[in-house]
Amino acid sequence: MRVKNSIINISVGIGNQLIITALSFFSRTVFINTLGLDYLGINGLFTNVLAMLSLAEAGIGSSIIYSLYKPVAENDEHKINVLMKLYKKTYRVIAGVILLLGLIVLPFLHLFTKDTSVNNLYVIYLLFLLNTAIPYLFTYRTNLLNVYQKGYIATAIFSVSSILSTSLKIGILYQTQNYIMYLVIDSTITIINSAILFYAVGRMYPFLKKKVLSKLDPESKGNILKNVKAIVLQNIGTYLIYSTDNLIISYYVNVAAVGLYSNYFMLIEICRTFINQVFNNIYYSIGNLVAKESKETIFNVYKVTMLLNFWLYSLFGILLFVMIEPFITLWIGSQFLMDKVVLIVLVITFYERGMRNSISAVKTTAGIFHEDRYVPLCQAAVNLVFSIVLVQQIGIAGVFLGTLISAMLVPFWTTPYFVYKKIFQKSIYHYFMSYSYYAGIGVATCLATSYISSFIDGHSVGEFVLKAALAFTVPNIIYMSLFYKSAEFKYLLGISLGIFSRFQGKKKVAA
Repeated sequence: MRVKNSIINISVGIGNQLIITALSFFSRTVFINTLGLDYLGINGLFTNVLAMLSLAEAGIGSSIIYSLYKPVAENDEHKINVLMKLYKKTYRVIAGVILLLGLIVLPFLHLFTKDTSVNNLYVIYLLFLLNTAIPYLFTYRTNLLNVYQKGYIATAIFSVSSILSTSLKIGILYQTQNYIMYLVIDSTITIINSAILFYAVGRMYPFLKKKVLSKLDPESKGNILKNVKAIVLQNIGTYLIYSTDNLIISYYVNVAAVGLYSNYFMLIEICRTFINQVFNNIYYSIGNLVAKESKETIFNVYKVTMLLNFWLYSLFGILLFVMIEPFITLWIGSQFLMDKVVLIVLVITFYERGMRNSISAVKTTAGIFHEDRYVPLCQAAVNLVFSIVLVQQIGIAGVFLGTLISAMLVPFWTTPYFVYKKIFQKSIYHYFMSYSYYAGIGVATCLATSYISSFIDGHSVGEFVLKAALAFTVPNIIYMSLFYKSAEFKYLLGISLGIFSRFQGKKKVAA
């Protein structure tokens, strides 16, 4: 059942992502052509500011979701209801706190927008604020779908709303070039989407409507509070690591540079989101696995996910390295390209962060929050120091180099240390040997693919398609030839063949 639910979630997620990706490119093209780089920069800047305010949530939801795995696995409806009641009250408070913090930030916006020509900045910011805070009144129920491994329902509803929202926003930009109306449409559909999901979950799980008079038992409450304290520190650190780049660029360079980087960021995040459609759903399966299975079983599944993790992140990293520049040139013009060094650092950071997915999934679903609570803060301190110093020395590349340096100095070794010690109870030597083995293969494959594809310029659509086909095919051929005898590859192949057999069976029945 775990595999079946994961496959459904992954399939729906990837289908949704294909739709969203196509729409996002069209929308971004219209956005740049109608509003320009300054508006694109403001869009990225305010997104980061509101991500900072969302730290008010500070991992409370993650801690409660972790507490839900066991009662969901045991079908303990009463315990689920008690936890969801706590979740509901907490998220209402969070919505209020975000609104309050957002209003406090309002007078200081001019510090980061001093060189922009965008009008009505405060109105734009307030619309961003409402779009961030109000969904918290509804989304606590949506997360329950993920624990039940039925996230595909939320994904399907999100797909419909995204198509509607993007279509309306594109129409608004074409007809009026009115950014405020663009944001109003986005906020309205986001809120309606959240409300629809809220009531849909209520109909699926009627026991959520029962009145809950009892309070959470002291042990569960104590565990949640302990984890929340740890996750607060982790989320603050994570924000300072990954969400301050635009703030540093806008302050030390300019807002237009934020807009330039945002195109690279969008393409990288599209790749990350595609991969996350696989890993986010495996994540909830691992949570169910940790609640029921032995350490050896968890370790064997982890090795499978590590191979899958490497395959996907290295493949997409190679595609980004080879294809991002010709793609941007064909899409919006060579004037939107950044320095090659920036691309190299961004791709390495994308790979390094992604390769921690499989080990981080085990850490989080096993509830290891308290032990490494200070790690993200340490990484954040290193990141900010290196980024601020390096941006003044070598420009925008320095911001991203600071992030990469901080990752290699801190979580690169701390995350596997805690998982191997507490969960697997094995030597961490295994992790670094596997990591080095995969990294060596990835670098060699990237160089080979880059060399082979360099014979095609990619300046025309036909050449671009051929270059992309090579960049996709070469790594897959190399990986299949290297891993086809491994137990992990055979496991993944078995699942794939099982899916194909079931699909063929359904086709025959339908015929």
